[in-house]
Amino acid sequence: MTLTASPPITLKPPILIVVLALCFSAPPAMGEVPDHQLSKAIERAKAATVGILRHVEDSPSQATQRHFSVRGTGVHIRDGYILTASHAVKGTERGKPVIPNNITVLTEDLQELPAVLTGVNAFLDIAVYRVNHQDGTSRLGSIPFGDTDPEPGEEVFTVGYPLGWGPALGFGRIGNPNTFLPTVQSRLMQIDLSACSGNSGGGLFNVRGEIVGVVHAIIQTETTQGERRCSRFAFAVPGPLAHRITTALIQGKHLEFPKLGIQMTVVKKGIQWRVAVAKASGPARKGGLRKGDILLSIEETTITSPAQLKNYLIERTTPGQRVAIRILRGQNEKLLQVILGKS
Repeated sequence: MTLTASPPITLKPPILIVVLALCFSAPPAMGEVPDHQLSKAIERAKAATVGILRHVEDSPSQATQRHFSVRGTGVHIRDGYILTASHAVKGTERGKPVIPNNITVLTEDLQELPAVLTGVNAFLDIAVYRVNHQDGTSRLGSIPFGDTDPEPGEEVFTVGYPLGWGPALGFGRIGNPNTFLPTVQSRLMQIDLSACSGNSGGGLFNVRGEIVGVVHAIIQTETTQGERRCSRFAFAVPGPLAHRITTALIQGKHLEFPKLGIQMTVVKKGIQWRVAVAKASGPARKGGLRKGDILLSIEETTITSPAQLKNYLIERTTPGQRVAIRILRGQNEKLLQVILGKS
């Protein structure tokens, strides 16, 4: 089993890391949500979803028969702003990866609209473009972000262009909302949903039609028949993180993340493996943390793993914030106050 990441649908995917997208599947019963409410949520999501085009150059004689292929998916959030995955638009220039300043998106009613880059954040694989067309926003529905993370088992759906075809719908449930992959520097939500290449960057929606995630990756399996570009094991960037990044990019701000200044390891304490400090520098050292300290909690939240602490810092703290960190040093517990730096 291989973690793979999605290139454009017409390109040969890399062997190891390829970010992919969601396909369609028969919808399970969506809890106790009335049919008309779910139908309205689906229609809103469809109206806001666009395909990211990779155009094929035509000769003058083919001008009236222009061809295109869909390489990814995006979602219109408001005021012409299109949210997508940065890898879904990434191209190459002189052999180097680049994020293009201009792309073309395809609406549900098959209208092509040009869009200009607003900003990109490789930290979370997020890119934002703005439709550059006088009536572009009138063709697109707007969709809000959800206020909270979905819970494990919660029903969700997606709209997108799996294998370049769509818009197609997929229905499933949230699995583990706190997983980590080497493709981004934050947690991801694991989703029980059919997934294929081509829908990277599409929205993951709750039953109210709110964005709760952005499609990012799948676990791709290989068989004797060759590569399988579809899976039931998908991952998404959490909605609150995507919302935070998107808002900063639209406002033209450089989003800074908090820095604690420690390298972590795990040590066995009795029958329990605990997170410990391997090296302290910067804010951590100034706040009194030392090598060998066992990290018990931050702001009264129990620290269970290095990934969980990293996630807590990214999502729930800001640079310059004072945080209370409880440690075990030898046989004594201590409560330290650390002022976070920025990165």
